[in-house]
Amino acid sequence: MSDQPLQTLGEFIIDKQDDFQYSSGELSRLLSAIRLASKVVNREVNKAGIADIIGNIGRTNIQGETQQKLDVLANDIFIKALSQREVVCGIASEENDDFIEIKCGDNGHLSKYVVLMDPLDGSSNIDVNVSVGTIFSIYRRLTEPGSPVQLADFLQKGTEQVAAGYVVYGSSTMIVYTTGNGVNGFTLDPSLGTFYLSHPNMQYPENGKIYSINEGNYSKFPQGVKNYLKYCQMEEGDRPYTSRYIGSLVSDFHRNMIKGGIYIYPSYAKAPNGKLRLLYECNPMAFLAEQAGGKASDGFRRIMEIEPTELHQRAPFFAGSKEMVEKAEEFMRMDAVKD
Repeated sequence: MSDQPLQTLGEFIIDKQDDFQYSSGELSRLLSAIRLASKVVNREVNKAGIADIIGNIGRTNIQGETQQKLDVLANDIFIKALSQREVVCGIASEENDDFIEIKCGDNGHLSKYVVLMDPLDGSSNIDVNVSVGTIFSIYRRLTEPGSPVQLADFLQKGTEQVAAGYVVYGSSTMIVYTTGNGVNGFTLDPSLGTFYLSHPNMQYPENGKIYSINEGNYSKFPQGVKNYLKYCQMEEGDRPYTSRYIGSLVSDFHRNMIKGGIYIYPSYAKAPNGKLRLLYECNPMAFLAEQAGGKASDGFRRIMEIEPTELHQRAPFFAGSKEMVEKAEEFMRMDAVKD
């Protein structure tokens, strides 16, 4: 065990500020606001079962999904933390129909950044005490600072992200993020309320032995995905692989990045474009995957090069250890050629 004192997330953000292409301190303050909101959400998540915050709220969001009480609570917490610190000019969330315009200070919309987020990924798992998470993606606005934020500021390719990350609320609470200079993970010390650098320079193993997919939908999957799953289950070489699926994107992704594996949420009959949202689920996770030496695609194309046309656009998602994703893409292409 090293005698060196652990570096806090706040110290790390300040130390790495010069890595940002447009270093002005604003992005550092934005990440600090996310850090604060995640600690508040963590406190609420850990009260589930003893406070009246589990179960659904009785209405659906724009995706047609039943909103959980904690979905709404986490959404409010993050919006409040981001808007009160005057660090963003706009926020787009899974829980809101449209983007939210944030006026910063007396001069209006001066901030350079917009945030897209899934405030509580996997929230239906809260009732059964399974890990959940928050996903966030940060872009520089396209429109002129000082003017109202526009939809175009949010409809940017994933390649334009300046930062992205997630918070996993599990046996320990972690923030994992990238600004395009590798991936680093920070674990919350609940006794001090401080995040410490615990997983520096996180990297996917080139190959892995875990595949994560909801096999209950097997009959609906594209043939290429079915063929890849058969390959994963064959007795050959280092196979069969192990199936592990939690049903929370953050949790499945986090495990696979550490241990080596692939996460798949393909298209199928009821979801021809997939189910995950491109802008605030697929793109940020793809940015993290690539920065950690992995790969992310829709089965054919690099996720981060897809041109978005809608705020809540969906996409199939294959992400994980590079060799595993490339093998899955190979099966997808073979099936496409047959068609």
